[in-house]
Amino acid sequence: MDKAVTGPWSVPVAVNDLPDDGLHVEIDAPAPVRAQVLALVEGLSTVHDLARLSAVFDLSRSGSKVHVQGRVRAKVGQTCVVTLEPIENAVDEEVDLTFAPPVPGFDEIEGEVEVRRDQDPPEPLTGETIDLGQLATEFLVLGIDPYPRKSGVEFAPVKVGEDAPKPFASLADLKRRLDGGDR
Repeated sequence: MDKAVTGPWSVPVAVNDLPDDGLHVEIDAPAPVRAQVLALVEGLSTVHDLARLSAVFDLSRSGSKVHVQGRVRAKVGQTCVVTLEPIENAVDEEVDLTFAPPVPGFDEIEGEVEVRRDQDPPEPLTGETIDLGQLATEFLVLGIDPYPRKSGVEFAPVKVGEDAPKPFASLADLKRRLDGGDR
């Protein structure tokens, strides 16, 4: 992640300053930052509140690669898609990424380094920093339930009985009249 690209929550970590034994980082978004992140995600989903947003990361370096492992946790206020009542949901997303500088001459789809078929290719490390705040924000967005439901609530279509009016009954009557039935 390039240091020039920042979002509402920026916690840059310099790759060259990572200790040999790794780095443990715990971050907690203060209220003004949560308000900015909320403004970012409000248009994407049913989120109307972001009461908590935190992340824990362990970073380790191996040559030019950086491995980031951790968790992003949040408490989001959403609107139930069935009852339209406000509900609170927890987001708990696991982070397990490897960053590596791009290798000249290889395109990003083919991969910058050797990748096994069962692994994701590494994330491009284009600058000298990894922005953990931006990373946490991305995983928050990925972890938000796009169709939140209140516990125990299920959508069920309204059942129409035999004696209830049918939605197309008037069209059926019109068709009968036009076809030479009742005039």
